[in-house]
Amino acid sequence: MSHDQQQPNLNSSELPTATVQLNHTVVYATDRQLSVEFLAAVLELKVGAPFGPFLPIDLGNGVTLDYYEFRDGPIQSQHYAFLVPDTRFDAMIARLEVLGVTYYADPSHTEPGRTNDLFGGHGAYFADPDGHNMEIMTRPYARP
Repeated sequence: MSHDQQQPNLNSSELPTATVQLNHTVVYATDRQLSVEFLAAVLELKVGAPFGPFLPIDLGNGVTLDYYEFRDGPIQSQHYAFLVPDTRFDAMIARLEVLGVTYYADPSHTEPGRTNDLFGGHGAYFADPDGHNMEIMTRPYARP
């Protein structure tokens, strides 16, 4: 059977109307305990119980980041953005400072020690222990 025969021919009127939600994603780390505790400290969240090879952080919206220890090669940096309450943003920046982690106003990390005011909110970028580009923001991006 060819690839074309295996895929249903769906036009827009045949697409399901139910909402699709992200449930979890795996975050690779050289030391899952270190990485999960770092992010949990910054975001002021709890580390969940181990689940097989995964160590989760529950983000509180039905989504978990499942940290997986990977030591067989380099970790490919990924970007993770977190929508956080205005009332907690300054405390998160303060925790980064206490941890000695430089934060930046931009995703390229060229404006150290600064935050941004995109879309009427506040935002900042920082690297986790494996170099993942983490972002905290108080307003979602306005999309066209």
